[in-house]
Amino acid sequence: MFPNGFVKANEDCLPRVKVDPGQPPKDTWNRKMATQEKNLLEMPLSLKDWLLMGPFVFGVCRYYVEETAKAQATIYNPFKKSTATSSNGIPLGGIGAGSIGRSYRGYFQQWQLFPGKCEEGPVLANQFSVFISRPNHEKYSTVLSTQSSLIRKGSTNPGIESWDWNLKGTKSTYHALYPRSWTVYDGEPDPEIKITCRQISPFIPHNYQQSSYPAAAFTFTVTNSGKTPADVTLLFTWANSVGGNSEFSGGHFNSRMAVDNGVHGVLLHHRTANGQSPITFAIAAQETADVHVSECPHFFISGKSSGFTASDMWDEIKKHGNFDHLDSTETSMPTESGSSIGAAVAASVTVPSNATRTVTFSLAWDCPKVKFHNGKTYHRRYTKFYGREGKAAAKLAYDAITEHSDWESQIEDWQRPILQDKTLPEWYPITLFNQLYYLNAGGSIWTDGLLALENLVAIEKKKKFSLDTITSKENNSSDKIHLSNIADTILEKMESTIEKVQSPLTSNSAFGTSLLHEDEENIGQFLYLEGIDYLMWNTYDVHFYSSFALLMLFPKLELSIQRDFAAAVLMHDPEKMKVLGGQWVSRKVLGSVPHDLGLGDPWCQVNSYVLHNTARWKDLNPKFVLQVYRDIVATGDVKFARAVWPAVYVAMAYMDQFDKDKDGMIENEGFPDQTYDIWTVTGVSAYTGGLWVAALQAASAMAQIVGDAASETYFWNRYQKAKTVYGKLWNGSYFNYDSSGSNSSSSIQADQLAGQWYATVCGLQPIVDESRVQITLNTVFNFNVLKVKDGNLGAVNGIRPDGTVDVSEFQAREIWAGVTCAVAAVMLQEGMRESAFKTAQGIYKAGWSQEGFGYSFQTPEAWTVNGEYRSLNYMRPLAIWAMQWAIESPQKHFNMEPRSDDSNGDDAEGQATFSRVANFLRLPEETAKKSKLRVIYEIVCQKLSGRL
Repeated sequence: MFPNGFVKANEDCLPRVKVDPGQPPKDTWNRKMATQEKNLLEMPLSLKDWLLMGPFVFGVCRYYVEETAKAQATIYNPFKKSTATSSNGIPLGGIGAGSIGRSYRGYFQQWQLFPGKCEEGPVLANQFSVFISRPNHEKYSTVLSTQSSLIRKGSTNPGIESWDWNLKGTKSTYHALYPRSWTVYDGEPDPEIKITCRQISPFIPHNYQQSSYPAAAFTFTVTNSGKTPADVTLLFTWANSVGGNSEFSGGHFNSRMAVDNGVHGVLLHHRTANGQSPITFAIAAQETADVHVSECPHFFISGKSSGFTASDMWDEIKKHGNFDHLDSTETSMPTESGSSIGAAVAASVTVPSNATRTVTFSLAWDCPKVKFHNGKTYHRRYTKFYGREGKAAAKLAYDAITEHSDWESQIEDWQRPILQDKTLPEWYPITLFNQLYYLNAGGSIWTDGLLALENLVAIEKKKKFSLDTITSKENNSSDKIHLSNIADTILEKMESTIEKVQSPLTSNSAFGTSLLHEDEENIGQFLYLEGIDYLMWNTYDVHFYSSFALLMLFPKLELSIQRDFAAAVLMHDPEKMKVLGGQWVSRKVLGSVPHDLGLGDPWCQVNSYVLHNTARWKDLNPKFVLQVYRDIVATGDVKFARAVWPAVYVAMAYMDQFDKDKDGMIENEGFPDQTYDIWTVTGVSAYTGGLWVAALQAASAMAQIVGDAASETYFWNRYQKAKTVYGKLWNGSYFNYDSSGSNSSSSIQADQLAGQWYATVCGLQPIVDESRVQITLNTVFNFNVLKVKDGNLGAVNGIRPDGTVDVSEFQAREIWAGVTCAVAAVMLQEGMRESAFKTAQGIYKAGWSQEGFGYSFQTPEAWTVNGEYRSLNYMRPLAIWAMQWAIESPQKHFNMEPRSDDSNGDDAEGQATFSRVANFLRLPEETAKKSKLRVIYEIVCQKLSGRL
């Protein structure tokens, strides 16, 4: 059985399914390569928006300028011009080792090899190409991508412009089902040859080794339906580049790979800029009885250098069909600044009439170190299996070729039951799997779980230290202190010194590995961005929605994230940071759950978010408690429960200060103090109030698991009180947005049952009467879903009782893909299957369908009814896996016995200790100071709200 409760087949007893390499599955996301790209529209601001949000926009711009001037990492660049296109496809590689995107047109783009950096544009020299000749002198040659507008037609330059860009794409179709894709060239360029390129990356659920590999395999199946044999050469070219203009920076060189078991290839050694870890690429192909492989170690793509050019390389293949006649050195000279080089691997095969042949290529990259903005360096997870020396690219490429069939069998075993479930609508499994692209292309980083390497001279807090004695009287006389390799000896001493110096620092950071028991595996630490535009690691209020994907597929990584946040709860960092309202606040307050794990110095400098003081947010702490308890119930991991219980208790005690009237319920404080961070909420609210009620019940249940009887009773009694208060929001049709009595107070919020959602997920008792759950969901379906474009866009966040979209706040009128999926998950839990799929289908139609807005493989946080987006490539849409959780209803390892509402025990002991802890955690009373801009902003808001 998998750790999350799913039944795991006995792999030794079940034969691996043989995959037809030339045939895509029946159900895939697909596009013709010639499909016209859509014009993506960013969300505009109206005049009223500028009046409402002017100070906010100004503050964001000022923040970016000030932080950039101080050479600090920034979470958002308001001046960045998006260059996104609608042609994205399946990205390459496993998870956490860097990502290289690939479009359905065949281009390699969206380069994310370094923390928080994304080079969106394609590197045009990176291509697959085909050359075909027949005995009757028929010849065909083309790059297997449609021609980019960036490539000048008719150019006489000896670069890639000279290649044959003949593919029209009208007979070629791209199919995607993450983590695989198939591009079928059916009669292009040779009308009697069908070529299928199958791309496979090692995203393998519950496989914590191969899923960390920075590699991919490409299997070409060539079928000749003609009457004559065809000599076919497939060519794989690669530039020595990491995206952008990096290929021109100079100092790069290429070398041949050593041949291993028929695998030939080229290594491209890239000297990175800005102190980042060097990276080595490997491109390779396997020679067989049918396939001959040859290499071109280097050719000039462009620049001032003279020599063997891209044009020469192309002509060589057209003339000979291979590189056997080349007289090239094994290793090229480093490039000059302004010049770029590439390499090529050619695989030649004769395909008889009415026959099929297969050719396999691979791509790998080795960038073992992850260097963050502050200079700290960690090692990636895959280095546990391939070493840290930066010499693994060739072995990774070899393993991708020899192991990809096993990868694919495991992927087939995982996906088959869902794909064959005839009760699911056709669009759902396709979208479910393809949305997982974000775990690869969401900037993810998977470390080996060990401490960072730092420059010893600049080590944190200027601690005094010395290297351990390298020589001693004892070893001086015996082994001569290994002076023959003194560099290795010194490096060992430096690493051991760093570990000793840093060991006390881990107690002041969010290193959840400190919570592991001695007999527990350190699976490493996992980071992913809130979004490609919103650069914060593991944004927790959003992970609340997306975490179901990790819990179902990589539960050990999900627990790792929760340990990091548990450690962060018990951390206090008084460093002052300025938020956009002008206040200076502590970076991290003891007892609060951080908004994120940071950006420039993750785990050590948390909370990079600057819009508000998240120490006063009302959803983060309840979300932490609910996620932790859900993960305990799902995995049955009691050691984990005991390790994080102190953090859970402190997180609950911290929230006590926001129960101003001591009725058991927390109150929002009149600003956007929750995940809807531009949507003001005051008093008791449907969203955070429900989360708090559910968290109280979860805390009681968790206390029972760990044996804390006093806390179990206290939290249960508090749950009963809060539940009663929460019920006062009920108006007969739904729960009011909040209790403020303002114009927006009666708005229908799509996400109002978030607390009930998690209570059911966790196997807890309903936090509201079940009849009210049904009535509320029907209201949300009939208003938030169906009244907006007939339900074809998803659920709008807020809608007025008269059926008009709530335009009082910017986020109220948005449609959030992730929230829509969460709402659909609640509907599935409550047996409203038809409504659930109708609700979520709007996300497919708007984001993924041929007729939609063009958001495939870059699902944004939000869009409007007119199709304008905000924040492409966002974390929250992974919430579609919450729907799958509701469908499969995995085994719960702990089932709390139902308790009646009047089963209150004596909680005097629990009350007394809880109050003492809560008093220690209270924030100092603030004398609220506001900037002039803030005052103007609030006046405008009040005036406009009065007219709505």
